Amino acid sequence: MTAHPADTGTDLLQAVVLAGGLTFEREVSLSSGTQVVEALLRAGLDAELRDADGDLLPGLAASPADAVFIALHGSTGEDGAVRAVLDLAGIPYVGSPAAACRLAWDKPAAKSVVRTAGVTTPDWVALPHSTFRELGAGAVLDLIVARHGLPLMVKPASGGSALGAQKVTRVEDLPAAMVSCFAYGDTVLVERFVEGIEVAVSVVDLGEGPHALPAVEIAPESGVFDYTSRYTPGLTEYHTPARLSDELARRVAEVAVTVHEVLGLADLSRTDLIVDAAGTVHFLEVNVSPGLTETSMFPMAVEAAGHRLGDVLTTLLRQAAARR
Repeated sequence: MTAHPADTGTDLLQAVVLAGGLTFEREVSLSSGTQVVEALLRAGLDAELRDADGDLLPGLAASPADAVFIALHGSTGEDGAVRAVLDLAGIPYVGSPAAACRLAWDKPAAKSVVRTAGVTTPDWVALPHSTFRELGAGAVLDLIVARHGLPLMVKPASGGSALGAQKVTRVEDLPAAMVSCFAYGDTVLVERFVEGIEVAVSVVDLGEGPHALPAVEIAPESGVFDYTSRYTPGLTEYHTPARLSDELARRVAEVAVTVHEVLGLADLSRTDLIVDAAGTVHFLEVNVSPGLTETSMFPMAVEAAGHRLGDVLTTLLRQAAARR
């Protein structure tokens, strides 16, 4: 993998980095956006941070950018909505198209597509809040436990940063976990908890097709990679590359690229996987706007591959500008 800037016919690329927005992940997004701008400035680009608010489109119309880098996390940045608006405005951006983002954002739908492609993913059920209200929470939860057993992983059916995600080991804790999830969305995803090594595999396409970066192994102190473990320095130990055999390292890379391709993603993504004791690789979810904070895994993977983050982001921006 070589991070060579694409030729756009301009000496200095004018880049806008979108961050912030009005989601639960606003602060994480602002942190990612700040890191991206700093990396691009070090790489010699003219980069500016802008919020995704009412001033964005008038500002881009008055001062057009050659390309936009989307560092938005949460619904606005990852469900395809902002990308669809940028498409309407004819503004090129780094990342997956709107339709692919909508599919990846819906975790149950993404799991269905990935499973059809032959990738293993934990058994699951996704139910809206109305189902529990109409059929009775107790009866529905009893069926879930009878079918999938314990422990279970409970999380919102869409969303990132592990907001609302909990491991449930006791049946009496399941109702509270469900209530926590419903604070972040109307539908909850309950899946069989898989014990094993958790890895994040970032995929980038720098002009030669999607390529997996070295896997990052995630070892949280608490045993669960929740929001606190993700964004509190020192609570999670990371190993890059992951402590996997050569064969397993090849396999997780293969799975991440497959996920990227079958979901129709572009430019960059990060796939979260679990490798169980038997060596089976389980797909958990995919992120179309990977975190780029100081504790995020995409920058770790880039560094482990021997590249500078600014160079990789510059290449992606130049490719986006060339697509105009």
